[in-house]
Amino acid sequence: MFDLIVKGGTLPDGRVADIGMRGKTIAAVDDLSGAEAAEVIEASGDLVSPPFVDPHFHLDATLSYGLPRINASGTLLEGIGLWGELKQVVTQDEMVERALAYCDWAASMGLLAIRSHVDTCDDRLLGVEAMLEVRERVRDYIDLQLVAFPQDGLYRDPTARANTIRALDIGVDVVGGIPHFERTMADGAASVRELCQIAADRGLMVDMHCDETDDPLSRHVETLAFEAQRLGLQGRVTGSHLTSMHSMDSYYVSKLLPLMAEAGLAAIPNPLINIMLQGRHDAYPKRRGLTRVKEMQAHGITVGWGQDCVLDPWYSLGTADMLDVAFMGLHVAQMTSPEEMARCFDMVTHQNAQILGLADYGLAPGNRASLVVLDAGNPIEALRLRPSRLAVVSNGKVISRMPREDATLTLPDRPDSVRRRHRIN
Repeated sequence: MFDLIVKGGTLPDGRVADIGMRGKTIAAVDDLSGAEAAEVIEASGDLVSPPFVDPHFHLDATLSYGLPRINASGTLLEGIGLWGELKQVVTQDEMVERALAYCDWAASMGLLAIRSHVDTCDDRLLGVEAMLEVRERVRDYIDLQLVAFPQDGLYRDPTARANTIRALDIGVDVVGGIPHFERTMADGAASVRELCQIAADRGLMVDMHCDETDDPLSRHVETLAFEAQRLGLQGRVTGSHLTSMHSMDSYYVSKLLPLMAEAGLAAIPNPLINIMLQGRHDAYPKRRGLTRVKEMQAHGITVGWGQDCVLDPWYSLGTADMLDVAFMGLHVAQMTSPEEMARCFDMVTHQNAQILGLADYGLAPGNRASLVVLDAGNPIEALRLRPSRLAVVSNGKVISRMPREDATLTLPDRPDSVRRRHRIN
């Protein structure tokens, strides 16, 4: 007897199986014909996937687009300036309300694990307190990791270092940084060293905004790789964005990639935002700023797609749909072979889960009973359509249902209405 069975779904690897759940755990992935359950979801022909995972987001700023005004230049620096103005007047309750609204939106899209950076350059730590509250309130349906992020620079902001440590002391999970925003390259490298040491001393993971610039001489990822190896942090350190690699000399990159692989670094490009913010100072040709995704993967580096922003000072769009993120990444990284497209789907599921260290993730017995049923037949079709999430299950409970995406068309030369679906069966 199961509490819930998802019947006849197609798994991302092409297998067709039933998934039986008891409580919060997957109990069986097999042919469960004849088995009884308190609830059954018929998924015959539908893609059943582990939940989507976003390894890079900013919940403290989400859904604040237009406050205090629009980012007229569309640049990263103006966005940082706008956020600096907003955080002086925003209240903790407003941050909580917007973040909870986004989490509900995300859950409906099958996005059930998020790593969110939270600004620590505020003596009141309003954002930190707000996101700790949100983490507690969504814990039954979303895994929320928080990164202590000194947005204005660990050394550039006079109280950022002390506030970052305070944030870690009260329960923030991951050590963050932004070395390219320090006053000098030397300060940036020093911030990487100190932040990695803090993480090593506390047994924490590291996730830094690293080299989010068009400057090919911004090479803090090299220091990040060195410190990860020196301190024994292999597998616990992530470089987010890494857009300067787009503009680096290829000879230097041929040295850098093996160093990153040896250090066990992971990488998180954020394609929607990277191509929106980068190259703003270029005429033509205009750089798009996405890091070297396929080259890193060829060296065995774990790479996952991140959302980064939705309706905030840096990005005026967004839907909480990780398939949108992977769809854009597929195009900009030119990952167009069947194997590469399938890998893009894996990057917003298993690869991102690996970056977050989610040990009980995936559609296998003993893992957490969380999954999403999509109105698509396979991962590539899911990327093409970004379809309805027919059902979302979190910790063994159905938390969302959506109708199929189909339409009835009445055509002039056809006597009867015909039902047309976007799926190719």
